[in-house]
Amino acid sequence: MAKLVVLKMNGDLEHQGFRVTLEIGSDCAPPEIEISGKLPPYPDLATYLCQWQHKYRSLGMPSRIKPQEIIYDGSITTRISECRQKAKVLINCLQRWFDSQEFRCINNTLREELKRNEAIRVLIRTDNLELQTIPWHLWDFFDRYSLAEFALTTTASQTPPKPLRKPKARVLAILGNSNGIDVQLDRQLLESLPNAETVFLVEPQRKKLNDYLWQQWDILFFAGHSETADDIGRIYINTTDSLTIEELEFGLKRAIAQGLQLAIFNSCDGLGLARHLASLNIPQMIVMREPVTDEVAQEFLKHFLKAFSGGKSLYLASREAREKLQGLEDKFPNATWLPVLIQNPRVVPLTWRELSTQKTDPKRQILTVLMASVLVTSIVMGVRYFGMLQPWELQAYDHLMQLRPAIESSDPRLLIVTIDEADIYYQNQKGMKRQGSLSDKALAQLLQKLEQYQPTTIGIDIYRDFSVDPNYPDLITRLKKHNNIFAVCKVPAESDGAPDGIYPPYEVPKERQTFSDFVADEDEVARRQLLYLTPPAKSPCTAENALSFQLARHYLLDKGIKADITPQGYLQIGKVLFRPLKEHTSGYQKVSAIGYQILLNYRFSGDQKKIADSISLRDVLNNNDQINSELLKNRIVLIGVTAPSTADHWKTPSHNKKIPGVFVQAHMVSHILSAVEDGRPLLWWWSSSVEALWIWIWSLLGGMIAWRYSKPEYLGLAVAGALLILFGICFGIFTQAGWIPLIPPALTLILTAIAVVWKIRR
Repeated sequence: MAKLVVLKMNGDLEHQGFRVTLEIGSDCAPPEIEISGKLPPYPDLATYLCQWQHKYRSLGMPSRIKPQEIIYDGSITTRISECRQKAKVLINCLQRWFDSQEFRCINNTLREELKRNEAIRVLIRTDNLELQTIPWHLWDFFDRYSLAEFALTTTASQTPPKPLRKPKARVLAILGNSNGIDVQLDRQLLESLPNAETVFLVEPQRKKLNDYLWQQWDILFFAGHSETADDIGRIYINTTDSLTIEELEFGLKRAIAQGLQLAIFNSCDGLGLARHLASLNIPQMIVMREPVTDEVAQEFLKHFLKAFSGGKSLYLASREAREKLQGLEDKFPNATWLPVLIQNPRVVPLTWRELSTQKTDPKRQILTVLMASVLVTSIVMGVRYFGMLQPWELQAYDHLMQLRPAIESSDPRLLIVTIDEADIYYQNQKGMKRQGSLSDKALAQLLQKLEQYQPTTIGIDIYRDFSVDPNYPDLITRLKKHNNIFAVCKVPAESDGAPDGIYPPYEVPKERQTFSDFVADEDEVARRQLLYLTPPAKSPCTAENALSFQLARHYLLDKGIKADITPQGYLQIGKVLFRPLKEHTSGYQKVSAIGYQILLNYRFSGDQKKIADSISLRDVLNNNDQINSELLKNRIVLIGVTAPSTADHWKTPSHNKKIPGVFVQAHMVSHILSAVEDGRPLLWWWSSSVEALWIWIWSLLGGMIAWRYSKPEYLGLAVAGALLILFGICFGIFTQAGWIPLIPPALTLILTAIAVVWKIRR
């Protein structure tokens, strides 16, 4: 939205100077800043202005002012030089006046509050004729702010009626008395206006002109001779008739009442015309302040119409066209001083698009929205099918995971025995011979102590691809005979840095061997849980079941809950069906769906390391007082390494930092147990057809928003609001374990809105 600067000025140049009130705000809003200042009296300024006007009017160039006898003194070259000298004096005089001490607070406030990249409308609001004659663009403020332009306005004004939206802008072009001038180029320029209906009146009679003014017009254009005498503007409509604004008052009032927005007088000495038209509350006018030649008038009109109809604001189009006249100033001095914009302060200028809104059949527009939504949805679904949106969708999934409230406590069915750097150092101190992070002696002592507390199941999440030292026969026996102890091996996987795999402990029988493999995505985040697989033929690890699955299944089997495979090939434990993850499942479009995978619904308890109670190896071996029977009895005990020096650390959706793999294993065990015993929901998703319908609905909504809201700021707010609602719905469903598309519908909403805007408004 453009910034609005208003300078209210009262006083005179001769004696008082001018009291200046500065207001800064935005269009359609009350001023945010209001301060007072002053411009000092400067009688010489009026003198210099009159001297320049006299020299300019003495140039004697063919112009659009009423033909009259002028006595020329000297050659044209001399007259041009004298005009330029007077202009230079006037410029220096104006710069000193604008830089006066009394006006400095106004200047400083403008520079402090306005940004150079903002569009700025500056209204010079005064009834003083001398101030209205000043070339305000010479104020250095406009050099600093390239997107600012000024307009003159009076102190008294009323709000005119709002224009009706029409299929095309209606232009009434009056080509008046053209004796000695060429108005045909004006006609050609108007005829080339896009999406406009232009009616030409060539040297019309007074009655015909009056009759046409009573019709509805958006733009009134006049080209021909005109003049201002005794502050009364007059246009020459044909070779015999001339009219003042007062003589056209009723027709002009009717035109304004029906929505006339802009009057362009591409003729001479138009300030008198502008003052009388302003009293009728016309929204905007463009006039020439002094006599103007054909070439200057037509060059301005050409550039103004091109910029304005091309989408620039009225103010910036006027400034651009005015500044382009500089290329003619070698022949026509001070051509850039001539065009001036007059503005009704109660009106926000319309754009050309708003003047010429295409009136399209609503049914056709709805069809456009439908077609655009179907096309955009098809493209997005195609891009999604080939996995191009998967990284974005997984990031959105992680974000939803992180936003979930931490309302779950640790799982009381689990206990984690951790082995950190201090535990490794402890074993070394005790002279325990290690192969890896856990020595045979420490493991033997650990299992012996754990057995005292009667845990249900023990999972050793540590690779032991070597034989137990014969000096520990009790450990060998426990590993071979105790049916509640499970150990791990590793299936070959290039991505895990173990292309050859890792053997299981030799003492553990096959039925209690499990694999420890995780399935991480390309960003190394573990979002999936692998339950079982068929290992490769040459794999040293022949285990078919994951450690987490085996621990949970053994625990539940003790409670009489069995795991079965349904006729459809789905895993069912008790009454809970574990739906497998495959390609083209929600955000997963391109995924290596080896084995039986499910989405891992991490327990959301804030810190993912707090999935269960944990105790260090040292504490267990030293009979720490923290240990009691209730801490271990009937629990699943996971033994794993948490030392940072090991490679078994993984990213999770809820944490950017990696956590030890034993905690991820605990989440996986808890995931199964909580679903079967507690009714905690597994993550679910829609079928592809339902997802496509969901994505298309949001695409359709984006198209409807673009069709409904025409102003960019309203359109942006509506799209932003729709995206917030979409996110809110997706997050709300995610808290209920539903993963529905977020990124694809957001894309279709935005892209369809863009497509509809382009199609309907081009």
